[in-house]
Amino acid sequence: MTGLSDKRLFLLDMDGTLYLDEELFPATPAFLEHIRAMGGRYLYLTNNSSRGVDAYVEKMRRLGVAATAEDFLTSVDATIADLKRTHPDDLLYAFGTATFRAQLRSAGLRVTDKLEDGISALVIGFDTELTFGKLEDACILLGRGVDFIATNPDWVCPTWYGFVPDCGSVCEMLFRAMGKRPRVIGKPQPAMVELALARTGCAPKQAMLVGDRVYTDIACGVNAGIDTALVLSGESTRDDIVPGSAEPTWVFDDVGALLAALKREETTA
Repeated sequence: MTGLSDKRLFLLDMDGTLYLDEELFPATPAFLEHIRAMGGRYLYLTNNSSRGVDAYVEKMRRLGVAATAEDFLTSVDATIADLKRTHPDDLLYAFGTATFRAQLRSAGLRVTDKLEDGISALVIGFDTELTFGKLEDACILLGRGVDFIATNPDWVCPTWYGFVPDCGSVCEMLFRAMGKRPRVIGKPQPAMVELALARTGCAPKQAMLVGDRVYTDIACGVNAGIDTALVLSGESTRDDIVPGSAEPTWVFDDVGALLAALKREETTA
């Protein structure tokens, strides 16, 4: 473990970490500005596969934070990289939003949202346009024995009024119906961190992942071999930290507390 002041790449979860739904946490702008001021860089890492990067850029700008597409890495990016290795020319059933399907298609993958002959894999994301018809299609495809791939395992997505079922909850529903679990690509798997390190050329010891979920964010950092900071502004609480499991390197109430710790360490370094 290196100190906070040694970090130069901050891999940041968004929902529950920097904002909640449409409410930017008060300390977020100062936290991001400080990373830049210390000569660091941040990338936003999100498991949310329901929207494209353009929508995230617009959301951050709407919340008052300047952003470009190069600031983001999503579970869809990691899923596309995986599918290009494992199913480069295959027909894929994309269980998700229209934006999700468009992202896969724009990457050159063959995608459908209808039952067709020759489908080799069911690829499921966080679907805010969920219908029972999609669930039926998924069950039929799983009964045929196609590969089952999920962008992320999150049980819920935070909102201003609480939580809504995320990709993991729908996958659990399909497991109860069909007895099959997906191969997960996004956090907690290390693929997104590995993509971030490759993109930036940063060494693992210089990177840290900041997030609000032990079972996705913190586990991802642990699996990728980098330090982590759990913030208690979203889903997880201190009670979710299990000794010997995916333990965070640091725990803070929120990014404001993390910012304060960064400043303290810099003044004593």
